[in-house]
Amino acid sequence: MTDDHKSPRQTSKLDRVIAEQRRHQAERETTYREQALKLYPWICTRCAREFTGSRLRELTVHHKDHNHDNNPPDGSNWELLCLYCHDNEHRRYLEADANPGATGHGESSGATHNPFAGLKDLLKKE
Repeated sequence: MTDDHKSPRQTSKLDRVIAEQRRHQAERETTYREQALKLYPWICTRCAREFTGSRLRELTVHHKDHNHDNNPPDGSNWELLCLYCHDNEHRRYLEADANPGATGHGESSGATHNPFAGLKDLLKKE
C-alpha cells in the first residue's frame, strides 16, 4: 500500500505516533540540558572545544553551585563543559571537600580562561 491509500486504522495509529513523538520532543526541550544548549554556544567553557553533530552528546551541563535542583530559566547556574572538564570539576570539588583547609572547603576557583574574551571586538570589525 502507498502512503496515499492507508486505511483509517493505519492513519489513526500514525497520527498517535506522531503526536506522541512531538510530546516527547517538547518534554526534552524543557529539560535544563536542552535549555542550556539553546542559551549557550556549543563550546566547553573550560577548554574551548567546539561540539557539533553527534559529538554534541559529549557536551554536558554543569551546575555551578553543584545543586541539580537549582535550574533558573535564565541559565545563570549552568555552564557547558565537555565530559573531561566536567569530570575534572567534580573531582576538584570532591578533593576540596576531603581537604577543607587546602582550598577553602568546597569552593571552586572557577574558570580562568574566557574563550569569548575578544568576541565583542571581533564582531565590531567590518
